[in-house]
This record gives sequence, C-alpha cells and structure tokens, in this order.
Amino acid sequence: MRKKPSIHSALVTWLSVALLLMQSFVHAETNTPERIEWKKAPIRLELVVGQEQRIEFPAAVKVGVPAAVQGVLRTQSVNGVVYLLAHAAFGSNRLMVRELDSGRIYLFDVTATKEGGPGHPIQIYVAGDQDSKNDQATGGDEPGPGQPDYIQLTRFAAQQLYAPARLVKDRPGIVRVPVSRDPVDLYHGGTVEAIPLVAWRAKGLYITAVKLTNQSEQSLILDPRNLRGIWLTATLQHHRLFPKGDEADTTAVYLISARPFEVSY
Repeated sequence: MRKKPSIHSALVTWLSVALLLMQSFVHAETNTPERIEWKKAPIRLELVVGQEQRIEFPAAVKVGVPAAVQGVLRTQSVNGVVYLLAHAAFGSNRLMVRELDSGRIYLFDVTATKEGGPGHPIQIYVAGDQDSKNDQATGGDEPGPGQPDYIQLTRFAAQQLYAPARLVKDRPGIVRVPVSRDPVDLYHGGTVEAIPLVAWRAKGLYITAVKLTNQSEQSLILDPRNLRGIWLTATLQHHRLFPKGDEADTTAVYLISARPFEVSY
C-alpha cells in the first residue's frame, strides 16, 4: 500500500520551493539596472572589493583611471558598457568617462570597501538625448535600417581573408579604406608581431583585419584584453598561436572601431 507523504516531508518540499523562488526574485532584482540621469554633477559610486560593477552608457566610451588606483581597479569598456572591479579598498577617486563619438564627459567619484552586498547594474542616460539620436537617424554617418552590425562586419572581413575567391562578394554599404601595412605594437608583451592587412568602412564604423604572428619559441594563448587601442569589438580568428616557424604561428584579429585604425590604435 502506497504511503501518503508525511506533513514533515511536505513542509520540507514547500520550504525548498519557496527558497528557490526567493533566490530567483533576488537574482532578478539585483540584475535590474538602476537608471541614473547625467546632470553634469559627479556621480558617487561605491564598489565592493571583488564584486564587478556594470555601468551602461548611451554610446561607446573610454575610461580614464587615476594613477593612484590603476593597480587596484580593473576597468573594461565594451560596446558602451563599462565593467569595474576593485581588487582592494580605496578612498574617493574621480574617474572620467568620455563618449568616443560625441566627446561628452561623465564624472564618477568612486570608492571601494571590503564589505557590502551585490549592487545593481547602473544605466546612465541623458534627458532628451533619445530625441536627438532619432533626429540624427537619417544623417550620413548614423547606422540605419539594414546597416551591418558588429557580427556581420566581422563575418564579412573574415570571408574576405579566408573564403575562396569565388565565394567572396562585395556588400553594399561596406567600402574599402586605405590602411598602412607597417608593423604596429598592438599586443602587449612584445612577443606578437602585428601587421594591418586591410580595412573597411560602413558609415560610422571601421573594421580592420590585422595579422598576428608569434615571435617567441613558445606557444601563446592570445587574450583580447592585451590589445592596445580603443576598440568596440576585437575578434580573434584563433586564440592559440604555435611557436615561431610553425605553420600555425599566425592568425588574424578583426578590430571594429568608431574611428580609423590609425586614430584608434
């Protein structure tokens, strides 16, 4: 005869479900962005050591980090999103964040403490900015409907380099632009030779294919974070380079920027 579940087991099951629901609600709440309007006054931001803080901006930006905290504050800027991670506690320091296209400057007074709970992602907005962007949508350099995105631009560049000639096709809206083929010091460490191969422009975006060659006698795992320059995206054809002289010691990286390669590098 089948036993009926006891009151104790039913209570345990109910508590387990309730706990999972609470965790889901907390996760959803902590991932909901906190919208902050930029009013030309520094924004106070408190970081917790070891917890990454995400800040979303209206456009691609570059972060200026004070020398006093460069060793304890990691900053990454990707497609208009800035990620901050404090490795140690520090007092108030002012960060300057600059929009690449407009030149607008945002100011943050940042501190870091060892204690605290998970913070909300932050979304910075400028009142009336959306209307301005809509007015510019028909302008010459603003991406419009049907304009290639980052993925499509990268795929186009890779096909131009690696696909058989019969499969390579031009795409309306993407035009080739000149780029110097002199070696550049693109990768930190000096073990990788970088030579720009070809570049294209699609309205307000530029994509440049750069050949990377391992100059050391050891295999090397490439890390996009070691690339110098201001890039919206950086996509490696291969992440591993074999030692110098091996047939697999060379790969390509596709760099998308808001300005020509020579200016972004």
